[in-house]
Amino acid sequence: MYLEQQRVLGGDAVILTPGGSPGKTEAPTSDLPPPGLSFDPPSGDLFAADPVQQSGTLEAVATLVAECTKCKLCEARNNTVPGEGPTDARLVVVGEGPGRTEDETGRPFVGKAGELLTKILGAIDFPREQVFICNVVKCRPPENRLPQYDEIAACVPYLYRQIDLLKPAVILAMGGTAAQTLLNTKQSLGALRNQVHRFRGIPVIVTYHPAALLRNPNWKRPTWDDVRIARRILDS
Repeated sequence: MYLEQQRVLGGDAVILTPGGSPGKTEAPTSDLPPPGLSFDPPSGDLFAADPVQQSGTLEAVATLVAECTKCKLCEARNNTVPGEGPTDARLVVVGEGPGRTEDETGRPFVGKAGELLTKILGAIDFPREQVFICNVVKCRPPENRLPQYDEIAACVPYLYRQIDLLKPAVILAMGGTAAQTLLNTKQSLGALRNQVHRFRGIPVIVTYHPAALLRNPNWKRPTWDDVRIARRILDS
């Protein structure tokens, strides 16, 4: 299974080390990409009266998301998609927004793009069940269009609070919307790759969204390079 995942993602050949197994590749902890942007939005301490910032658990945040009517995305939704994963997740994956299947199920990344994400995580020996997976906006944009600025602004406090509660070791920003939102920049995804950015001190690795990989398989190899950087940081 691992070898097949590497083939699908365009990875290098497996290198066996003495006493090692074919389930892992050599992953040096040095030679990380150069530092990139660092974004430190105000902490929750400045918004003590904000119910989002008062939420003490991920479940409480999800409850607020389910009741949210702050932007027009609430009008056509079937389900909100707050995110899912363990409360002690060391890796957080942030995407753009829910699609049709996510809107129907209330779960993030469960369509074809979700299946590919599961393979990507498995290829770096990180089962999906150990990862917290969420999106910038928690309701589906019509026809899967890009979230608009006001929609992101209304929803991003939920994402910030989730990250504050999780305190992950690494954030994997998948797609331009996730990267630009977390880093407060308008730079392109291509310009943001191959650097170790930081969000409130947490390393952020930027890569392509799985849906983009389904449209352009040539991006699988650079995505494989990116997720290996995230794995390297987790192992360091």
